[in-house]
Amino acid sequence: MLEPLRQGLPPLNLAAASDAASCALPARYEAVREARQFTRATLDQWDLSDHFDDVCLVVSELVTNALRHALPAGAPRMTPQDPPVRLHLLRWSERLVCAVRDPSDDSPVARDSDDFSAESGRGLFLVGSFSDGWGWHPLAGALSGKVVWALFRLPRPADRTGPGLV
Repeated sequence: MLEPLRQGLPPLNLAAASDAASCALPARYEAVREARQFTRATLDQWDLSDHFDDVCLVVSELVTNALRHALPAGAPRMTPQDPPVRLHLLRWSERLVCAVRDPSDDSPVARDSDDFSAESGRGLFLVGSFSDGWGWHPLAGALSGKVVWALFRLPRPADRTGPGLV
């Protein structure tokens, strides 16, 4: 699922993910608030709350894009047992990945806009600005849709062998 994350980075062992969390999001805009709350609770649990502002902005943009562009108006909504959008948070020792799955096969489009006062159309620009990289890929097998992800590099764990520490 995360093969594109290997570009320009040391190898990523998916089995070595130290933490993973995911939540299903309903097809309504209130889901963005739910995604932020889930992200806050997860980052707090992982002792990464100092990264919340940037990660929260990216999660908000990715979920908003999924709800706005991947769920066309008038399309039948899936049942609560099969929600259309899912947020995944994955953490390795030096990386955090936010991934949003949606049912659309359409690729995300980053718009070129010189109008920084525009109220829409800057989501992927913000994702790229606040994360260390982003991308997307179609789902394989019986699943239809895509995953849009953003990568955050985390500081290396501090060396815990100092004076008074064993």
